[in-house]
Amino acid sequence: MIEKRAIVAGHICLDITPDLSRVPEGQFQTLLQPGKMIQTGQFSLTGGGAVSNTGLALHRLGVPTQLMAKIGADLYGEMLRGIFHQESPHLNENLITDPSAPTGLTLILNPPGFDRSFLHFHGANDTFYASDLSRSVLEKADLFHFGYPSLMRSIYRGDGGEMVSILQRARRAGMTTSLDFSLPDPTSPAGRVDWVNFLANVLPYTDIFLPNIEELTFLMDRERYEALSQSRSKAVIQRVPAGLVRELGCRVISHGVKAVMIKCGTRGVYLKTGQPEVWGKGGRGLEGITSDWHDRELWVPAFKVAVHGTCGAGDAADASFLASILQGANPETALRMAAAAGASAVESPERVCGLPTWDALLARVEKGWETHPLGLDENEWRKDAVHALWHKA
Repeated sequence: MIEKRAIVAGHICLDITPDLSRVPEGQFQTLLQPGKMIQTGQFSLTGGGAVSNTGLALHRLGVPTQLMAKIGADLYGEMLRGIFHQESPHLNENLITDPSAPTGLTLILNPPGFDRSFLHFHGANDTFYASDLSRSVLEKADLFHFGYPSLMRSIYRGDGGEMVSILQRARRAGMTTSLDFSLPDPTSPAGRVDWVNFLANVLPYTDIFLPNIEELTFLMDRERYEALSQSRSKAVIQRVPAGLVRELGCRVISHGVKAVMIKCGTRGVYLKTGQPEVWGKGGRGLEGITSDWHDRELWVPAFKVAVHGTCGAGDAADASFLASILQGANPETALRMAAAAGASAVESPERVCGLPTWDALLARVEKGWETHPLGLDENEWRKDAVHALWHKA
């Protein structure tokens, strides 16, 4: 068990996922026609969103974790409480029931041969505010992680003012702050937000930022995101050039963020950290972190696994990275552990609930887990064979 404690707040929903493994690979779009029925396997009901995925992953990895999110006084909310109670009764203690709003809900379509798609209803997530955070609860934890502000209307409107208030409350309570995103729907109100301005306001209060590269490109360089989206041959997350990953990482660090970890799918995980002067006053979660974290730039390749589904992989990577920091691990270990948790999540049909403890996952990594080739420019990057990662030359 890791001694330091975490709170995961933000977006939550009930996920409904049909088993589409019987659908012939690559045929789902052809079969999905008006008036037609597609035979599926069993439908699963699981907790979804950052609060559920990252929170349960931290819990599984051995971090004492509290969940802070809003659900409705309805059947879906009762189901979520039942799911968390089965995992551990204390996970329900700080969930907030809003009788005026229904529980958030997501239908996940994850057929063979295609990336997953989502039909999502925000529900009570749109009524979450800084005033919902209990100071007495915040003061008992060390790390505050907030997930998916881009799916919460109360959070993304107003140029990020509510998000700033939330992070300020966590910092005043002595906590280290962490932030993750979900890709906004370009056709929704969130898609019309000035995200560059939002991040300029929010990132100075963020110690650790954990986006994937598709999300970060959308948020910080919409023009290049739309250009990359034109091709259907590869997903955007696979098309972003390494140079752009570095460029966006440096832009994030320029706002005073201490560490940005960028998830790049099968191309692994990239880390950029700030200069020594930004690491002061980082909250209780960063106590014990050494100068090894100062001014670093690393890239870890993805571990090879048989993929059973990609839902929750990014959240699992976030959780393992944060758990590593709470353990006082060095950046090499933290980044490898993030890649390992992401790989472990996609190879299990149970999503993040299939994660082992942090120590068990580290043991698997140290046994020599095979990785995908990374192919970085050797004039710019130096391979570290000992740690199976790359350093910026």
